[in-house]
Amino acid sequence: MTVAAAAVLTLVGAAPATADRPASTGTTHARGDDFLVVGHRGASGYRPEHTLASYELAARMGADYIEPDLVTTKDGVLVARHEPEISETTDVAAHPEFANRKTTKNLDGIQVTGWFTEDFTLAELRTLRAKERIPALRQQNTIYDGRYRVPTFQEVIDLAKRLSRELRREIGVYAETKHPSYFRQQGKALEPKVVETLNRNGLNRRGAEVYVQSFEVSNLQWLDPRLNVPLVQLTSASGRPYDFTLAGDPRTYADLVTADGLRWVSRYADGLGPEKGQVIPRDAAGFLLEPTTLVRDAHRAGLDVHPYTFRVENQFLPADFRSSAVPADYGDLFAEIAAFRATGIDGLFTDNPDVAVAQRDERLAG
Repeated sequence: MTVAAAAVLTLVGAAPATADRPASTGTTHARGDDFLVVGHRGASGYRPEHTLASYELAARMGADYIEPDLVTTKDGVLVARHEPEISETTDVAAHPEFANRKTTKNLDGIQVTGWFTEDFTLAELRTLRAKERIPALRQQNTIYDGRYRVPTFQEVIDLAKRLSRELRREIGVYAETKHPSYFRQQGKALEPKVVETLNRNGLNRRGAEVYVQSFEVSNLQWLDPRLNVPLVQLTSASGRPYDFTLAGDPRTYADLVTADGLRWVSRYADGLGPEKGQVIPRDAAGFLLEPTTLVRDAHRAGLDVHPYTFRVENQFLPADFRSSAVPADYGDLFAEIAAFRATGIDGLFTDNPDVAVAQRDERLAG
């Protein structure tokens, strides 16, 4: 057994795996509807993702939660980035003083070349500025390149608190631990810092507007007895949790979303965050097929279901709702959301929270 695999098994063993968790502790949200709209990386359809500007815009558009992906700096500060490698989301490549930081690392079994947050102190990271991750598709977002710095987890929480007061409704934080095994292998485990930050802010309590999610399992099991907020197991339409790979566990995400797998997940988690194709698959031409039984099975296991990611561009929409053959053109996101809400999902992640909120308002009014 490798050292990494042993570490994973140690982490799994740190939490009980027998007692079922209670039902989700989520609360009712804006306008009397308990359907959650989560601003995916903020309002990333309109601003560069994981910036305070993106998070603030999502809240002002009506999102119930803002979603920071959490990675760490060299000096152990949690910051919001989609990946530890930051060349796609910052201007680091334009900084000659950091040219020698470019390196190649094994990220969950894949060789990745670039600049990594854990090789920068927070002070150094502060000298960088964010940029649009997919400029060919979201050219309008590039006008904001270079305007915003990389925020800390604490700054995201502070922003949510300020906007909650200003908007007179609770703005929640739906945090994801990114590549937890990768960071643990480097001696920079994310989970203790998450617990510490939530404790320091008085947010580690039942009823707090906080979720913590992960694509891995063992870190959620470690967090289970240490956090009093809902935990969410993320799943993908393919592959398996990387900590399962390290531990030699043959199960895949497909195994986790079976009826038996969901009952097992409910022992440590309160919710499920599936890739939306696991709720309604598509055929070879991209058209929606009949819904699976995933939502029903998850609810029977006591799990809320918050699928990802709902985006307005044709590239991301089912063929049913595309407006043209141009990937960047806007299609009918309203119709896609309506189709998925008909399956009984409890919320969703979206780059365009204004559309999801408008669809919710129309549903309430109608």
